[in-house]
Amino acid sequence: MKGMDPGSKLPSKVSVYEVSPRDGLQNESAQVATHAKVRLIEALVDAGVRRLEVGSFVAPKWVPQMADADEVCRMIERRQGVTYACLCPNATGLRRAIAANIDEIAVFVSASETHNLKNVNKTVAQTLKAFEPVIGPAVERGLTVRGYVSTMWGCPYEGDVDPAKGLTLAKHLLDAGCYQVSLGDTIGVGTPIQTQRIVELFAKDIPLEKIALHLHDTRGTALANVLAGLQMGITTFDASVAGLGGCPYAPGAAGNLATEDLVYTLHGMGIETGIDLEKLWQAGQVAEAIVGRDLPGKVHRAGVRSLAK
Repeated sequence: MKGMDPGSKLPSKVSVYEVSPRDGLQNESAQVATHAKVRLIEALVDAGVRRLEVGSFVAPKWVPQMADADEVCRMIERRQGVTYACLCPNATGLRRAIAANIDEIAVFVSASETHNLKNVNKTVAQTLKAFEPVIGPAVERGLTVRGYVSTMWGCPYEGDVDPAKGLTLAKHLLDAGCYQVSLGDTIGVGTPIQTQRIVELFAKDIPLEKIALHLHDTRGTALANVLAGLQMGITTFDASVAGLGGCPYAPGAAGNLATEDLVYTLHGMGIETGIDLEKLWQAGQVAEAIVGRDLPGKVHRAGVRSLAK
């Protein structure tokens, strides 16, 4: 790959941030029962997942699939060493997060003005303003806060997006108190060279440990973009078990990168994740059962084989 040393040192360990209970299930047309969501979350934790989004504290009229987030948080059997997170876009959501005794909240904004309007019915400036009573107060209460910047690789409405816009937003979120910003290829249009250029731009101003990648596999390039990120020094990747999810405000977007595909690839490259792939595959079976349809993850569909040592 031009400009990228194929022999460059790869990280020995990667943190996988699981998003299926939120980003995956919020896109299901049918309501998934609360106890089924809890079953999926606990299966993921049993597999070794240590960072995961379990719900979203948004208005039920906008995302009815997440209306039971408070109950989900109450029903989870909490495990020591596991970070349970929820999306939390405003002060009302923060109050719910505190009441639910959640560990971490996430805030989100798009690098595309049009996508942001479609997604949250606010301009980018209005969205950042709404974070003021969220991020600082959350940190003061001892919660960690993670930021998302969506449509970094492209927008379904505007086309190409200037990565510099995303960089400005990421710096704003970090300055406000976020410990990490996850960059989203919301519609899955990214290519490895584009990923390299985005990470290079961000690395000039932001330490790499504060950057994560949230990649969709719409055009089958998610794992190629993971490799590009790894070679650039990224060590946190978001994923969704069995490829569950998409984006309701990004027409045509397929599911997220499947967690099993990510973990299978990383383990085959000698990179540790702390996740048991066989148990993760079983969690994918749970996901498929509770949504009642076939899910697209490659390892999910093909099964797990023993990796050569």
